[in-house]
Amino acid sequence: MTETAVCVGSFSAVKTLWEVRIQKINDEVRKEKEFRERLMLVWEERATLAKLKEKVINEDGRAILRIEEEEWKTLPSCLLKLIHLQEWQLHRNSLQKIPQFIGRFHNLVVLDLSRNSVESIPKEIGQLTSLQELLLSYNRIKSVPKEISNCISLERLELAVNRNICDLPPQLSDLKKLSHVDLCMNQFTTIPSALINMPCLEWLDMGGNKLQELPDTVDRMENLHTLWLQRNEINALPETIGNMKNLSTLVLSSNRLKDIPACMKHMTNLRFVNFRDNPLELEVTLPPCENTEEEEREMFGIEFMHLYIQESLKKAG
Repeated sequence: MTETAVCVGSFSAVKTLWEVRIQKINDEVRKEKEFRERLMLVWEERATLAKLKEKVINEDGRAILRIEEEEWKTLPSCLLKLIHLQEWQLHRNSLQKIPQFIGRFHNLVVLDLSRNSVESIPKEIGQLTSLQELLLSYNRIKSVPKEISNCISLERLELAVNRNICDLPPQLSDLKKLSHVDLCMNQFTTIPSALINMPCLEWLDMGGNKLQELPDTVDRMENLHTLWLQRNEINALPETIGNMKNLSTLVLSSNRLKDIPACMKHMTNLRFVNFRDNPLELEVTLPPCENTEEEEREMFGIEFMHLYIQESLKKAG
């Protein structure tokens, strides 16, 4: 009985010692594997950083990262090594996400990620107080974060052809320097209040949306000189549009307008207007041009507008 106990005890001791050795070997293998993986990550990061550095150019004293038609679905954290960058130009790279660390690039003046597959804008973008241009056209963005209103230096905002944006946060009216906004080819049904109350807005494109009318407060955009509203569903213009004294370009082609309001004859700064492809009630034909050397006239432009208003007032008695 004692010999049996001794054998069992010896076996257990040997088994325990063997298990300890196996565990030690496994731990060493695991640590070796982790070390190799870390080393691989370090080398990959260095290679990626070297590749990114090759894409940095200097133009007019500005450090620009320019990458076009490559495969960068995400941007690596090693990009933070290039924190001095002032401009990103990343086009047609299948980029799906703007990294949250974007907010650490405080020197960034231009962020151009047009023609990618970006689906959202991180709130950290509001930390870019030096940003002057935010260009995100031809992506898949569905909403705009209110944090963009913290980009106090922003002058140009382009969100064209995202196809799903339908509103802007009212906080964007705090952008005192924003003068150029492109929202064409989205899902807007009205001009957002943020734009109506934007103090320095001069250029606005909302073509290719689902606008049915313009708000009566449209004349509050008093600095606006260019307004593109082609390919919408606008069926009437408010009388207040006549108060937009600085408006010089107004494009209303391919809408559902049946009339041109008489108040528009007082828009003395208007230089270019287009009413083509609207179901206007009156048929107006421009008189023959006396000067044969004069350039071809815009058949639905300024001259057409004034003649239409004149005929419309005559018809009204």
